[in-house]
Amino acid sequence: MNFEITAQKIIEKTLKSGATECDVVLAKASGKSISCRKQNIEDLEESNDSTIGIRALVDQKQAFVSSSEVDDDNIETLVNKCVSMAKLAPVDDTAVLGDSSLFESEIGNLELHQSEETNTEVLIDSVKECEEAALSVPGISNSEGAGASFSQGEFYLATSNGFQGGYKSSTNSISCSVLAGEGQSMERDYDYSVSRHFSDLRSAKEIGTSAANKTLKRLNPKKIKSTKLPVIFDKRISNGLIGYLAGAISGPSIARGTSFLKDSLGKQIFKKDVTIIDDPGILKGLGSKPFDGEGIQVSKKEIVSNGKLNTWILNTSTAKKLNFKTTGNASRSVGAPPGVSTSNFFMTNGILSYDDMIKSIKYGFYANELIGMGVNLVTGDYSMGASGMLIENGEITHAVSEVTIASNLTEMFLNLSAANDLEFKYRTNAPTVLIENMTLAGK
Repeated sequence: MNFEITAQKIIEKTLKSGATECDVVLAKASGKSISCRKQNIEDLEESNDSTIGIRALVDQKQAFVSSSEVDDDNIETLVNKCVSMAKLAPVDDTAVLGDSSLFESEIGNLELHQSEETNTEVLIDSVKECEEAALSVPGISNSEGAGASFSQGEFYLATSNGFQGGYKSSTNSISCSVLAGEGQSMERDYDYSVSRHFSDLRSAKEIGTSAANKTLKRLNPKKIKSTKLPVIFDKRISNGLIGYLAGAISGPSIARGTSFLKDSLGKQIFKKDVTIIDDPGILKGLGSKPFDGEGIQVSKKEIVSNGKLNTWILNTSTAKKLNFKTTGNASRSVGAPPGVSTSNFFMTNGILSYDDMIKSIKYGFYANELIGMGVNLVTGDYSMGASGMLIENGEITHAVSEVTIASNLTEMFLNLSAANDLEFKYRTNAPTVLIENMTLAGK
């Protein structure tokens, strides 16, 4: 379908049917994924989808419909249904479109889409090479499999008050998970790489070797006694900490008063050397976008500067509830109202090197895997199952399993120090971080 023509047709029909305002989301996506185990291809899946989402506003009421059927007859049915539903919906004084004065007018190229799809044979070679590299490491006893995928899509948004625009994106990935040890002493670990362009992925061999080495480090874990101690979060899990920050300062949480940070705007919530940024304009970034889910201009923002919280994360609706302006953080999916999300959200590098951070610990715990969902963003209470390594006299000595680490996010943030090893591997990224004092429940 021609996105521009289809969107304009839907807007005209929706307004003619009685809507005061409306917007349309059009999307298409295709992808393929491959998995192998013991060098045998087990699954090869392909998908191809197109979807339409319509939001109709009738005065201060709104409704949403979506469908994967894009023919003219179905569009007519969807429009009539959506407007009828909106007329019956409850009044919502925050049911509004984005402010047209804030619309993005020049959609730049952020290099989010590779020019050609990744060849299936390249994906097959990658999964085999990745798993072969892992299995060739002495001590690795079995494989849970390796996988690779490619997907691409196009997103298009049009509103009745003047925005029209879209962009394409692609995603490539390679992953591997292996086992070491035997019987009850068996351990597993994994590694993976994700990027917009296949050429930017880490090599399949490197991923497989890394997965194997991570697995071997987990062998022969010991239990340790319950105590209070410093905890280091490996950078593959440290991003979760600022992910909780994002959830706690999002517009819906603040507007409902259901966040432990609801009274913290402009206040010190981290140490003075901590800076946290949301940047939608990073070239090839996994969270990059040229405009937000309402068509609003996006920009780089320091969410936390020198440890102080500068802003909430808002879309137009939540900004209206809180008497603020949108921060350009609207997210959008087909058939739902605009939500709130970060883009490329990251904590900047700290002062200490990774090695110096380890050396600074006399007795502590290095967490590299978290288990469970033990975080309450209303109170900030934090309690997670964990596994990792014991640090003694500045050195990692042996694996540790079956422990729980606990504290409160307010205290954790105020006692957090970052290393200088930031990497952009995910949408949300942080360096290795040290929390000075947490409760560890062990044997």
